Amino acid sequence: MKTVQEQLAVIKRGADELLVESELVTKLERGTPLRIKAGFDPTAPDLHLGHTVLINKLRQFQELGHQVIFLIGDFTGMIGDPSGKSATRPPLTREQVLENAETYKAQVFKILDPARTEVAFNATWMDQLSPADFIRLSSQYTVARMLERDDFSKRYAGNQPIAIHEFLYPLVQGYDSVALRADVELGGTDQKFNLLMGRELQRAYGQEAQCILTMPLLEGLDGVKKMSKSLGNYVGIQEAPGVMYNKLVSIPDTLMWRYFELLSFRSLEEIAQFRSDVEQGANPRDIKIKLAEEIVARFHGEEAAQTAHRSAGNRMKDGELPEDLPDVELETDAALPVAAVLNKAGLVKNAAAARDLLAAGSVKVDGEVVDRGFLFEIGRTYICQAGKKAFARISVRQQ
Repeated sequence: MKTVQEQLAVIKRGADELLVESELVTKLERGTPLRIKAGFDPTAPDLHLGHTVLINKLRQFQELGHQVIFLIGDFTGMIGDPSGKSATRPPLTREQVLENAETYKAQVFKILDPARTEVAFNATWMDQLSPADFIRLSSQYTVARMLERDDFSKRYAGNQPIAIHEFLYPLVQGYDSVALRADVELGGTDQKFNLLMGRELQRAYGQEAQCILTMPLLEGLDGVKKMSKSLGNYVGIQEAPGVMYNKLVSIPDTLMWRYFELLSFRSLEEIAQFRSDVEQGANPRDIKIKLAEEIVARFHGEEAAQTAHRSAGNRMKDGELPEDLPDVELETDAALPVAAVLNKAGLVKNAAAARDLLAAGSVKVDGEVVDRGFLFEIGRTYICQAGKKAFARISVRQQ
């Protein structure tokens, strides 16, 4: 096992906050494996790379020799996590939750070692609590303290309804830490209130308080908003290799270091060398290809990673993209209209031809038909097709 300081360096990589570091040092100094908990409510059947930020950290704890607990919130999933929500979420049925939970197990073992992972369901203990047990649990916290939580306080101030069962969610999540006797709990930055609840409830039930490690919420492909399927800025871990590859190669240059830090298993030293290479003139796209190949290999295997570039962005019926797909770099100080890009990239004879193709629905960007309102954003790379035979990989750079 690594030294305490070596372990801390791994644990803190990419993390937003560690509470309380001195307590974690004390736990690590005992030299026995810690119980590391992270909970996931199976509210949807598929995961995206944003979800894997926590799972990657669990893997790092595994590699340090600690016991990882992948907690599936089949009970809390029926309540609906109110974190960051401006309205009450509709509860899911037990059947919906269990169906989604099965898909979660298959997906996370692309990252975690099944032999070293304890999979738990919080209905196991929550279903055993009597009404008296629930009253005792609810007595550990006050309404005033609940309303200190940012999303609750905003809804209360705005006369937005807060259902009683939503107050139960952080209490149940906290009780999970009691039931599992967790030493450390991981969560996103939006989960801090719930994670701290676990510390308080463990003390109330006579246990040593867990440490908490919050991880950033991964920005989506736009580099601005949190990765979310509803926003369309996501990379699903079950997406086809070519689709996954093209999305990652097309992320803004400014975002790739964030993705390397939170999604890559490469050493920080190697990532620092990549950054140095770019500063000295290396093409950022070449570095993003390394990231894309690593992520594709993780979920689809090495062979898929090596061939993903051939079908990147290709969701059309005409087969794979040309092997000799030309690379075009355009410099601009503002987003470029698609017609201008087609002209500048040499995919059409003139602006009039570009307009005709767009009107006919014969222009595709990343495999999707676009109209004349589509804009090419600075810092991104696109696969563009004009007509049946004109293709290019177009990178837009800041002028």
